Amino acid sequence: MKTHFLRYATAAILLAGFSVQSAAAEPYPTRPIKLVIPFAAGGPADIVGREIARVLDKELGQPMVIVNLGGGHGVPALNQVLGAPADGYTLFMPASGNMTIPHPATKDLDLKRVLTPISQLTSSPHVLVISKTIPADNIKDFIAYAKAHPGQVNFGSAGTGGVAHLGMEMFKSQAGVDVVHVPYRGTSQAVTDLVPGTIHALFSSMPSLKSMIDNGTIKAIGMSAPSKSDMTASIPVIANAGLPKMEYTTWYGLFAKAGTPPEIVDTLNRAVKTALADRALVEKLDPQGIELVSSSPEGLAQLVDVDTDKWTKLIAAQHITIE
Repeated sequence: MKTHFLRYATAAILLAGFSVQSAAAEPYPTRPIKLVIPFAAGGPADIVGREIARVLDKELGQPMVIVNLGGGHGVPALNQVLGAPADGYTLFMPASGNMTIPHPATKDLDLKRVLTPISQLTSSPHVLVISKTIPADNIKDFIAYAKAHPGQVNFGSAGTGGVAHLGMEMFKSQAGVDVVHVPYRGTSQAVTDLVPGTIHALFSSMPSLKSMIDNGTIKAIGMSAPSKSDMTASIPVIANAGLPKMEYTTWYGLFAKAGTPPEIVDTLNRAVKTALADRALVEKLDPQGIELVSSSPEGLAQLVDVDTDKWTKLIAAQHITIE
């Protein structure tokens, strides 16, 4: 009986090894690939994801199927990725905040252990805009006004604990000003309220601000980091205007489930690098202030580490509660 069991066990092990080798040898990809985006359709992340996916279709020879699962700090979208096989056919495109800002929804989940980085996709500074009701036209004047009116100047954000909120907390800390946070459920209403002066200031990405900056209804006075985009060339970098440590960006990255074979990660990384160099794609996204940036998997992992450390320290130092 024992001999028969050992024979069956040995045969099973050999068969399993053969199956793994066969799977590894199978060309990739041979069927459509899901790209799970943790934001609703029609928003900035969805637009970027779909545009990049259109080019990746050609590079990989298979269609990219967009799956939008917004809300929950990206957890519903993440769960769909983690519930799929680690075979490169279900990918995750989070924003920087999903990966780097400590949140109760992901406190028991080590994202670095459950996800494999593939490549960074974009990098964009936030733009600091203020209401025309504030008598300031640059960073220095805005800081002076805020110091002269402590507790009377406020700023909006798309919600407590987001990158835009933490960016202003960083600004407050370094500028030494007392301004009040007004959280919204999204950026659009906050930007709308900036016009009549219901709120006074806001950090956000260029796509959500561009039309109102262009028509002069709000004032752009600084950027959170340098940018190569022509769209932001006239906006000064805040770090060059008296706050040298005031710097951060937002970004999107591409990840797979941990355990995805290295050769598949390499295939995807090469495809992304080629896709992001596509001139038509660059020309389509550059006017929106979106800079396409590819990286090695290791480079993306390092970016996650650096930003996680930055935001974790800020949250602790400013005693910010994220719910």
